[in-house]
Amino acid sequence: MPHNYLEQVRQPEQSVNPLFRHLGIEVVELDADRAVLRLPVKPELIQGAGNAAGGVLATLLDETMAHAVLSGNQPGQLTSTVDMNVSFLRPVKSGDTLLCEATVTKRGSRILFTEATATTKNVAVAKATATFIML
Repeated sequence: MPHNYLEQVRQPEQSVNPLFRHLGIEVVELDADRAVLRLPVKPELIQGAGNAAGGVLATLLDETMAHAVLSGNQPGQLTSTVDMNVSFLRPVKSGDTLLCEATVTKRGSRILFTEATATTKNVAVAKATATFIML
C-alpha cells in the first residue's frame, strides 16, 4: 500500500484502488476510525432477479469498515478482515445510490471491531459487523 494511500484514494480519478475504480466506489469521508463510501448502482452490478448482488453490498460494507480501520491506524500499521457478518434488509435496484458509513467500535492492541450500515434514500438496506486483526 502506498505511503499516502488515504490521500490518493480520495481523489476523483484515483488509480491506487482498482476495485473502487471497477465498481465505481467513491470516498465521501475518511476520519479517524470512521469512513463513508458511496456506490452508484449501475446495471452491471445487478443479478438475475433484478437486484444488486449481495456480494456487491458485502464488498461495499467490508471496504467501508476496512477504510474506517485504516483511517485510524498509525503509519505502517496493516490490518485484515478476519470475520464479517452481513444482514441484507431490503433489495437495491439499478439506479439507486448506496451510501455506506462505518465506524470502529473498539480498537484493541491486535483486534478491532467495526460496524457499518448501507443506505439508499435514507433507508437502511444492509448492515454488517466485522473483526479485523492488526498484522
